[in-house]
Amino acid sequence: MTAIRAPFRIRGGVHPHDSKSATSALPVETAAVPPRLLVSASQHLGAPSKPVVKKGDAVLRGQVIAEASGYVSSAVHAPTSGTVKSVTSMLTATARHAFVVEIEPDGQDKWVEPLHPMADWTSAAPRDLVNRIAAAGIVGMGGAGFPTQVKLSPPPGKSIDTVIINGAECEPFLTADHRLMLEQSDAVWLGARIIRHILGASRLFVGIEDNKPDAIAAMEKAMAGADGETGVIILKSRYPQGAEKQLIRSVTGREVPSGGLPMDVGAVVENVATAAAVAAAVTRGVPLTERVITITGECVKNPRNLLARVGTPISWLIEQCGGLTGSVGKVISGGPMMGVALPDLDVGANKTTSGVLAISRESARQFGSEPCIACGRCVIACPSGLLPCTLSEHIEAEQFDDAERISVLDCIECGACAFECPARRPLVQHMRQGKQTVLTRRRAREAAARGKEERK
Repeated sequence: MTAIRAPFRIRGGVHPHDSKSATSALPVETAAVPPRLLVSASQHLGAPSKPVVKKGDAVLRGQVIAEASGYVSSAVHAPTSGTVKSVTSMLTATARHAFVVEIEPDGQDKWVEPLHPMADWTSAAPRDLVNRIAAAGIVGMGGAGFPTQVKLSPPPGKSIDTVIINGAECEPFLTADHRLMLEQSDAVWLGARIIRHILGASRLFVGIEDNKPDAIAAMEKAMAGADGETGVIILKSRYPQGAEKQLIRSVTGREVPSGGLPMDVGAVVENVATAAAVAAAVTRGVPLTERVITITGECVKNPRNLLARVGTPISWLIEQCGGLTGSVGKVISGGPMMGVALPDLDVGANKTTSGVLAISRESARQFGSEPCIACGRCVIACPSGLLPCTLSEHIEAEQFDDAERISVLDCIECGACAFECPARRPLVQHMRQGKQTVLTRRRAREAAARGKEERK
């Protein structure tokens, strides 16, 4: 199988230094189980999970400790065996508060009775496979955390002909997906085929940026002899090439409409780590209790790629890498473009935690919120074709109707605009505030309309 180079179709984008050399050649190592695990019940988009254990309960690895609380929700499983020490609201790796199940490991790492392996998955009904994925608590592991069983259940009338497995990993510093493709290429490919089987898609592609030639070769080898319209798509290295809508455009030439979803253009995108997790859940009956995390940055003594249990404190991960050195300015959960700066390191890694980045005070630039100089660089950089400068001004002035009118909800919060802004304006923070306010106002209007209808 020969990889195909995709034409460069995405709008805008930026090209920050990828800063991946510190970990890209380092094999994944298994992190030690910490003395305490902090497992959040909110590790995905949608409704937080509902804890079903209490203080003092004994749990086994793989046991459900928080169950899905709605259609767009996901189960959470114990990452090891031990005792529940508390179930309380705490800060999480998203820098927000949620219910957290604190587990004290017993050192035995005993598994609960595993899910029944589905060796002959090719003859399984798609709904049975989706139910298995839901039972395993699998979510999008590229950052968004959308519950995978929902993504693989398109509504009637939405026909999916293309599955894209996202191996772009365009965020600087992070190499977890890169190493996964090198070391578990067969698992990634198996999960990809299961996903295609569920959706009945005729086309299956794996998109990888051209700065990862070894990962491209590994996936080509794993996919050798594949049936149907399949292949590795080589993508130009440019941020945010790996964003869902931008990836669809690069691979297929289709453009997701404003306010629309990938399934509106017949496509579904899943991360390579999600694909590997699907393979484990279906063929081995293993729920999602661990993931690969890159711990890196100029202030990390010994950067590493670690396979860590969900709920492992960020502080413990850093300790496994020799601790911090120098004058630390920020520790970020995720990458430098879309990650979240943590106010406290005593938080547990989530299913979506792809990296931990520690940067110096010198590198941690502070926004000054200077006036916009109308240079237009943010407009050129925006991959969604928006006007970040105008949106920012509307949001600062609390003109949220105007922000909604010019499509603030289409912002993917990639940070390309802020990266380019010479006035150092906090554009991403403005967009997040604007999106949250617009959505809150929409829900209030909808609730008021329903109440008015009910009163008639």
